[in-house]
Amino acid sequence: MDEERRIAALYRYAVLDTPRDGTFDRITQIAARIFDVPIAIVSLVDQDRIWFKSYHGVDVPQIGRDPGLCASAILGREAWIVTEANVDPRTLTNPLVAGAFGLRFYAGVPLRTHDGFNLGTLCVIDREPREVTPAEIAQLEDLAGVVMEHMELRLATRRTTERMAVIQREVDHRLVSNLNTLSLMLMMQQDMVVDLLARHQLRDAASRISAIADLHRAFLTTGWGGPDNPAPERVAGLTYLRRLCAKLAEMLDGRIEVGGTEIILHPLQVQSIGLIVHELAMNALKHGARRVAITLSAAGRGRHELIVADDGPGLPPGFDPQDDHAGIGMSIVTAMSEQLEGELAFGPSDKGGARFAISFPATLSVR
Repeated sequence: MDEERRIAALYRYAVLDTPRDGTFDRITQIAARIFDVPIAIVSLVDQDRIWFKSYHGVDVPQIGRDPGLCASAILGREAWIVTEANVDPRTLTNPLVAGAFGLRFYAGVPLRTHDGFNLGTLCVIDREPREVTPAEIAQLEDLAGVVMEHMELRLATRRTTERMAVIQREVDHRLVSNLNTLSLMLMMQQDMVVDLLARHQLRDAASRISAIADLHRAFLTTGWGGPDNPAPERVAGLTYLRRLCAKLAEMLDGRIEVGGTEIILHPLQVQSIGLIVHELAMNALKHGARRVAITLSAAGRGRHELIVADDGPGLPPGFDPQDDHAGIGMSIVTAMSEQLEGELAFGPSDKGGARFAISFPATLSVR
């Protein structure tokens, strides 16, 4: 056997040292019932150990490679059967046979990849000698095939996820480029407009689009998960907000404080929260607030809460964030609250300014 390539094939499945899996455990339970034996194992033969993905009837997760019968079973394509281990010349000196464990019966079928590498075995073990029938071996081979089908499915799923992540990053980078282009076009357009109100609206729109692009680029380049994890599956929400608001305070030349508890969020939740905080902080500082306080915390019963409060002049009478006159910023806040599947509440803060609170589910229902 080409052991180096076999080990490489084993590692590509990324299954070693993973948690117990109900699918594999059911297979070892079925195998033990079919053979009426106390022990059944899904084993993977590593460089210097035999690691058990599933072990029924024993309490150890792995053994050394040298005394393991599975290391012998993977040397061929056929089932490796030992019906009376204490007299079989292949096994009589094996520590598992001659020692306290007292192994007497072993039947192992290789776990063979589509490209011909034996990763380990599905094996059944007894402390009493016994015979097996061709029908039983055929059933063990079928179960071993199910093990490999499940491993191949896991591998295919992981590779698909990785490819989709690459595609998503490319789409995101193109989005940032397009947003910057759109912002530039709006800035050029406002120089050609005579009406002062229209010029102001174009300049405001261009500034907001540019800020959104900056926030999105910051999320992509750091992922708030570190340079080695640019597209994390989960994000530490409070850590993200602190880094984001440090950048916002510098951009907006204002005081932004962040507090609360650390909660783990989906990246889509984080991006929505980032846009909400950006719009509300910018509006508050733009309208005279000296301080913006942001709190992110777990609210209990499977929900989280984001609060943005300021010490500015407060909300105008009859304020409605969904009103057309509320402006682009509030339209973004409303849309992002809906994307969080959240409930938006607003009113005066304890400092006399405005307070916005968004209660949203801890788990995003749409992935």
